[in-house]
Amino acid sequence: MTGYRGDMPTGRPQPTFEPSETLPQVIRSWAEREPDRPFLHQVGGTTRSYGQFHDDALRWADAFRGAGIVAGDNVPAMGRTSVTAEEHWLGLAWLRAVHTGVNTDFRGRALAYILANCRATHMICEMEFLDRVAELAPDLDLLKLVIVPDAADGELPSDFPIRLVAATELWESARPATDLAVPERHELACISYTSGTTGPSKGVLVPWGRLWPNETWIDMTGDDIYYCPFPVFHLSGMLPLAWFGFPGGQVVLRDAFRTQDFWDDIRAFGCTVTALIPAMMNWLLDQPPRPDDLDNPLRYVAGAPVVARIDEFKQRFGIQMRTQFGNTEVGTALYAGPDVSADPASTAKWVTPGYEVRAADENDYEVPRGQIGELLVRTTDPWRMMIGYFGMPDKTAEAWRNGWFHTGDGVVRDKNGRYQFVDRIKDSMRRRGENISSAEVEAYVNDHPAVSETAAIGVPSDEGEDEVKVCVVLLDETTVTPEELHRFLIERMPAFMVPRYIEFVVDPERTEAMKRVKKPALRVDPLNARTWDARLGRPVRTA
Repeated sequence: MTGYRGDMPTGRPQPTFEPSETLPQVIRSWAEREPDRPFLHQVGGTTRSYGQFHDDALRWADAFRGAGIVAGDNVPAMGRTSVTAEEHWLGLAWLRAVHTGVNTDFRGRALAYILANCRATHMICEMEFLDRVAELAPDLDLLKLVIVPDAADGELPSDFPIRLVAATELWESARPATDLAVPERHELACISYTSGTTGPSKGVLVPWGRLWPNETWIDMTGDDIYYCPFPVFHLSGMLPLAWFGFPGGQVVLRDAFRTQDFWDDIRAFGCTVTALIPAMMNWLLDQPPRPDDLDNPLRYVAGAPVVARIDEFKQRFGIQMRTQFGNTEVGTALYAGPDVSADPASTAKWVTPGYEVRAADENDYEVPRGQIGELLVRTTDPWRMMIGYFGMPDKTAEAWRNGWFHTGDGVVRDKNGRYQFVDRIKDSMRRRGENISSAEVEAYVNDHPAVSETAAIGVPSDEGEDEVKVCVVLLDETTVTPEELHRFLIERMPAFMVPRYIEFVVDPERTEAMKRVKKPALRVDPLNARTWDARLGRPVRTA
C-alpha cells in the first residue's frame, strides 16, 4: 500500500497499491513478513496462515507440473469451495496455467460445452462429479487426465474411461516450486464462464489486474474477516482473497450458504463483513427473531440489488449495507455506500475511481440526464477489466464496440451525476446469484420430443432477482403435462436453470421478419391462470 487517492463523495479514504502488484505477489509478501498471520479458514476444516498458503500453492504448482500441466493450459476445476481449491487456483497461476471454473450444477450438455470450449487436456474434479465426466468421455477427445483432489488410496474407479490420478499422489512427490516468477498484472488469473444473454456460455479472460481491492471494501484493514459461502467456480469465491489479502485480512470459506448456520459461523469466526444476494437476505429475515440477533460481530454487508426489506435487516442485525454495480467482465464500475437504505436515492451509484461510464443509446451516443440508456464502461487503469472472451473474437469485438464495454443494463444518470439501475436491456435472467441465458434454457426444453419451440423469460421473485418461466409450443398431435416436462428437465439441467413456471402456449405473437416469439407480450401477465408453478404443483391461480 503506497498512499491514498483522496476522499470519495462518501468521505471514505481510498488506499492505493503499486500498479505492478498482484494477489500472488501480495500473498508472498505477507508470507515473508508475517508467515504465521492467519489468512484462510474453512468451516469445519483447516486453517492456513499466509506462509502456509503460499508454500502450499507453490507445492501444488510443482505437483501440477509433474502431472504434465504447462503454461497456457486451461485447467477446468469442478469442486466445492475449500482451502485446497483456492490453493489449486494459485498453484496453477504460478505455473501460468489457467484455472477454469466449472459450475458444480453442470451436467450433460452444459458440462460438455465447457470442457470442449476451453480445450482442456487436464481437469481437476472431485469424486462426487466423476460420473458426470464419465458420461461425456466419448465426446471429450482432448481430455487426457483427471486429477481427483479428494480421492483416498484405492478409491479411484478402475474402469474410468479417462486416466485418473489422485492429487495426494502428485502432492507427495512435489516440493515448493521456488523457480517460478511471480504472475504479473496483465497475465491471466482465471477463466470464468458467464452465460451472458444469448447463445452459449462465454469464457471471460480475467487478468490479475481484475482481482484488486474494490471500492466496496476499500476501507477494510488487516483486522477484518470476510465470510465467503460462495463457489470457487465464480469470481465471488475468488475475489475475496484479493479484497482482504491485500490489507492482510482473513477469509472464512464455507462450501455453500446455509441459512441455519450463517449466524453461528459469523460469531464463531468473528466475521466483520460479508456479501449476500437478495434471496439470502430474505431467508435470514424469515427466520424467527432471536434475543441475540444484535449480538454479532458483523459490521458491513454488500449486496446487489438492495432488497426492499433492507431497513428491517439493518435494524434487526445491527449492520450497515453497501451496494455496487459490477459483473465478471468489468469489475465494480459503480458503488454506493458506506451505508444505503430502502430509499432509492441512497442506492444511486457513483462512478468508481479508475472507471469511465456512459448511459448511451443504441448507437453508443450518450443520452441526456434523466433518460434511460445502456450502461457502457471502460477503465483508465490498465488490466482492470476482462481481456476478452476465450475463443470468441466476434463476441469480444461486439461487447467492446467503439472502445466501450456494453453491459446490456439500462441506467439513468441523475442531476448529481450518479447512476441508478432501471432494468435489463439484454435478454437474460438472474436467479440466486446465477446469470442464466434464455437460449440455454430454451435448448434444454426443446430437447423434449413433444416440444416444438420454447421462449424463456424471467419473472420477478418475491425473494429478489428472477424465477425462470418457459412458454412452450408443443408439436402437433403430441401431449405432455407440466409435471412430466419438469421431471424431464430436472434430470438434465443445472438446478439453478430449471424453470419454476411452465405455460403451454398456442399461436404466440411473433416478429414479422424472423417469426420469433415476441417475449414482451409474454411478460405482460406472466403468472396467468395457464401458468403451472412447480412449487405449488398446480397453476398459480384459477381462471
